[in-house]
Amino acid sequence: MAQYLRLDRPVLLVYLGLVGGACRSAPGPVVPEGAKPVSRAQVAEWVAATIPAESRLDRFKWLFQDERGSAGGRGSARIVPTDSLRFDVAGPFGSGAASAVVVGDRAVWTEPSDAIARLVPNYPLMWAMFGVARMPAEGAELRGLAQDSLIAWQYTRGSDTVQYARTEGNPVRFLAEVRQAGKLIGRAETTLQPDGVPLKARLTVPSAPAKLDITFLSTTRATFAPDIWLPRSP
Repeated sequence: MAQYLRLDRPVLLVYLGLVGGACRSAPGPVVPEGAKPVSRAQVAEWVAATIPAESRLDRFKWLFQDERGSAGGRGSARIVPTDSLRFDVAGPFGSGAASAVVVGDRAVWTEPSDAIARLVPNYPLMWAMFGVARMPAEGAELRGLAQDSLIAWQYTRGSDTVQYARTEGNPVRFLAEVRQAGKLIGRAETTLQPDGVPLKARLTVPSAPAKLDITFLSTTRATFAPDIWLPRSP
C-alpha cells in the first residue's frame, strides 16, 4: 500500500518556490524537511513512475560549459526499460564523437574510455537527465514524502546520499542530487511532458564548475536491432 506522508501546504509552496527559482543560484534542498522513513516497496513505486513504459529513441542537442570554454553538438539516446541505455554524441562535423552502453549503474562499454566521465560524473545523474530515477543500493536508509503534486525521496548509505524530487504538472519537474562523502557531486534538473517525454535537462557540477544542457528535439517509440548494443567496428 502506498504511504503518503504529510507535508503542510505552506511548506510545500515554499519548497516549490525554492526548486522553481533559487536552484539556479543558491539551490534549496531537493528533499525538504518532513521526510520520514519509507519502505523499499514505496520507493520502487516512485521509481517505476519515472521509467519509460516502452523503448524510446531520444534525439537532442547538447552544450557543455566549464571554465575552459564550451563545446556542443547533437546526440541520441536509445532507452530500453527498465535499465538499458545507449548514447551517442558528437560535435560539429562529427568531431569529438563518443558512445556508450550503460546497464543500470554500470558501463558495458564506452568509446572513448572516458566518454561518460568527461560529461557526467555519476550514473544516477546521467539517468536523471533523461527523467529516470534509480533504485537504492541494498542496505540504504530510505526517507521520503508525498503531498499534492510533490513526491520527494532520498537514499543514504554512510555519508553518501542520492535525492530525488518529482513535481507533477504541465510540465513535470524532476530533480536529482548526488553527494559522496558529504560533498555535492552534481545536481540534475529535467523538464518533461506529463506523458514522460523529456523536454530539456541541465546538469550542474559545482566542483568544476561546469554545466551540461540538453534540449530534446524528438522522442519516438522504437525497437532496436541487437547489434545496436555492440561497440562500433574499428
